[in-house]
Amino acid sequence: MTPVISLQQITKVYGAGETEVQALRGIDLTVNRGDYLAIMGASGSGKSTLMNIIGALDNATSGHYELDGINIDSLDESGLSIVRNRKIGFIFQSFNLIPRTSALANVELPLLYRGVGRRERMTRATAALGAVGLADRTHHEPNELSGGQQQRVAVARALVAEPSLLLADEPTGNLDSKSTSDVLDLLDQMHEQGRTIVMITHEDSVAARADRIITLIDGLISSDRRTMR
Repeated sequence: MTPVISLQQITKVYGAGETEVQALRGIDLTVNRGDYLAIMGASGSGKSTLMNIIGALDNATSGHYELDGINIDSLDESGLSIVRNRKIGFIFQSFNLIPRTSALANVELPLLYRGVGRRERMTRATAALGAVGLADRTHHEPNELSGGQQQRVAVARALVAEPSLLLADEPTGNLDSKSTSDVLDLLDQMHEQGRTIVMITHEDSVAARADRIITLIDGLISSDRRTMR
């Protein structure tokens, strides 16, 4: 079975000479289909850099990256944009919803970029909102929703295009404890349905919801362990 993520000796260097910073120093990582992985690390450990490379938002300095069998190293920006749209569903800490736009329109957005027709977009977006428990909020704008509801809209948007990977960057960072539990329960459901999830977090209790946790220190994987879920 082809891994969803295959990273081989990934490095990332910023700057040069005296200002050079080695953010990643040779990362080897395989994530199989259906895995639920949490990536942890202190500030400056390289976890945000690793997330950006996994999400095809940034290029590695050296090494090899395949996402769902696609050689990411060989793609130009146009190719990377297509991969992001078709292969990755992003869930951000700050939700990244478009203001003064309905929940339904926000969820439709990845399908719009893909050129899906209006009727199919509405049908799929409505179903995605129903799957996250927001069937009665389709026409509400972000400022009419709680933080937890906004994050649910973001999850629906990430799911609507049936991506190979859900990439969640501190998905509970702006939520209260009740909303945090609700969103993590939702990610658990997605995992049980066979979704592949990679989550960046600094919280032990959040990471514990994953099946596997890797910890970064100074741009290297210092530990890689299975949880007792």
